[in-house]
Amino acid sequence: MEVRYLPDEKGFKGMSTEELRGKFLVKLFDKDKVMLVYSQLDRAIVGSAVPVKKQLELKATKKEMAARYFAERREVGVINIGGKGAITVDGKTFDMDYKDALYIGKGAKKIVFKSASQKNPAKFYIASYPAHKEYPTKHVRFKDATPVKLGSLETSNARTIYKYIYPGGIESCQLVMGLTELETGSVWNTMPAHTHQRRSEIYMYFNLDGDNFVTHLMGKPDETRHLIIRNGEAVISPSWSIHSGAGTKNYSFIWGMGGENQDFDDMDWVSMKNLK
Repeated sequence: MEVRYLPDEKGFKGMSTEELRGKFLVKLFDKDKVMLVYSQLDRAIVGSAVPVKKQLELKATKKEMAARYFAERREVGVINIGGKGAITVDGKTFDMDYKDALYIGKGAKKIVFKSASQKNPAKFYIASYPAHKEYPTKHVRFKDATPVKLGSLETSNARTIYKYIYPGGIESCQLVMGLTELETGSVWNTMPAHTHQRRSEIYMYFNLDGDNFVTHLMGKPDETRHLIIRNGEAVISPSWSIHSGAGTKNYSFIWGMGGENQDFDDMDWVSMKNLK
């Protein structure tokens, strides 16, 4: 497990592109591996599991977590962006189709990922935050997620937000998680931009075929920077940073948040005229 210590606003200003990528960008989805990055920002863990030739187990690490098993003091959200697969939690198996989600509550001892086909393996995206209370493990299919339509084609940001783990949906301690899909002809996400003083957020971009990419805006609103994000890469956003972007085509992204509250609309909006 890789550990990331993120810079503050002052340290951020002097970083090169490669330094920014090394601190904020997370590469994921290597085959037959569980890939995990432990961020000191709200102690979030972001990762992936792509079981092809073998099943993969989500295990704790002694040095970073000092836990007997991964979910001993954590909750976990998983969304499948690949072929059909399954997740077994303490002996109970949940079939995971494309864009299905699974919430795994604190106290789950054994978490195992598998694919239905080696030719089209499942690609499990993982987000985890510390938890103080046990909530039951729950599966939600994509068709049952709560959709919210936002934006318009006129402003190139027509998109649908699908909520999975949130108050009123799957209950959790602090993890809030969902998926956003942009319509054909739309490229902007989250504009006007915002920050979250009370929590961190992680975006993972996918459905970017070929050489397509997203230009992800980050940093203080009055002194922005950017990263080029490719398919299957995630970016960590501290509370002081905006997190917004535009792609070379429409795309999808998974968002996950943890921190002081679970109110989806708790955002500090930034006027477009104040962005620099």
